[in-house]
Amino acid sequence: MRVLFFPNEGGVDVSGGAAELVVLALALVAGEGCVEATASAEPSFGGTELASVQVVGNSGPGVRIRVDLEHRGLLIEGDRQGLTALADNVRSIAEMDDGGHQHIEYFPGHYYLAAGSLAMVVNSPHGGMPTR
Repeated sequence: MRVLFFPNEGGVDVSGGAAELVVLALALVAGEGCVEATASAEPSFGGTELASVQVVGNSGPGVRIRVDLEHRGLLIEGDRQGLTALADNVRSIAEMDDGGHQHIEYFPGHYYLAAGSLAMVVNSPHGGMPTR
């Protein structure tokens, strides 16, 4: 899995194979875990490569996505209901049979993201754009 942080845009980009995305979804459902990210020889387009995704369950409310630059990690913290909703989104992306991506970003009244959460784009295992 590759995780890039774009501080100027205030978001992260996550890409990986189907199995890697399922492992992330399982950590989200469990409410704990660390998924290692790998650096890539591909260009980062100005993003900062992160080394891991850390999932931490708490009482919420909601889910907060943030970056811990000191540890070069993406931190996803949240309550069980919110983490499960995010896991469902990640799992559905892992099951895509074509290219595509999903934007996961906070807006007032979002059903599981907390205010202040970074935007996150999760790419299909087949690439960020559909081939059709």
